[in-house]
Amino acid sequence: PVTAGSIVVPYGHVIGNEKWRGSEVAQRLQGKVKLVFEDGLGLVDFHLSDRTCILFISEADLVAGDEFKRRLVRFRNASNIRGIVIVEKTPISNQYYLGVQKLVVLELGMVLLPVANQGEASQLIIQLVSFCVRERSAERGSEPVPGRRRAPPAEPALLRAVQRIPAVGRTKALLLLRRFGTIHRLCNASIDELEQVVGRTVAQQIYTF
Repeated sequence: PVTAGSIVVPYGHVIGNEKWRGSEVAQRLQGKVKLVFEDGLGLVDFHLSDRTCILFISEADLVAGDEFKRRLVRFRNASNIRGIVIVEKTPISNQYYLGVQKLVVLELGMVLLPVANQGEASQLIIQLVSFCVRERSAERGSEPVPGRRRAPPAEPALLRAVQRIPAVGRTKALLLLRRFGTIHRLCNASIDELEQVVGRTVAQQIYTF
């Protein structure tokens, strides 16, 4: 079952699927966000808010076969909340990445974020939690609960993720992050907005990617 959308996640919290208890990504989240494990989350790995969740595709998932593809398709067909797909792109799983990218981005219309390992995945989740808190606060016209620290931005992981875009090196990645601030805003940027930062040719490549 897909339970996404029926769960309300408090500020700065992440609800993780029980299967991730004891994993590296869970250990690295501890202390940065409030991580609570729930059994029976179905297709979802981590809930960041009541409208955003993470589906994590590990190196082992990619090598094992097509089950992860069926999971993504079932999620997309059954849920109307924002699903972000994080893929563990390693030397072993790299050969499968283009196929995953085509499925996730072109066929399912979802956001795809590649990471090198679970450590990078945890840093991206922390950044996304911070974004969800700011987004919800803006919608409600209020600041987060006083005294509640925002999760620190995961700049190294974000920088590496943006540098995986074709034609984007370190300098352009820094410019893009300085302009858009988050992966969400970069993914939703128009060609014209991108062109103001990196020029027309590279903007087209980024938009296509």
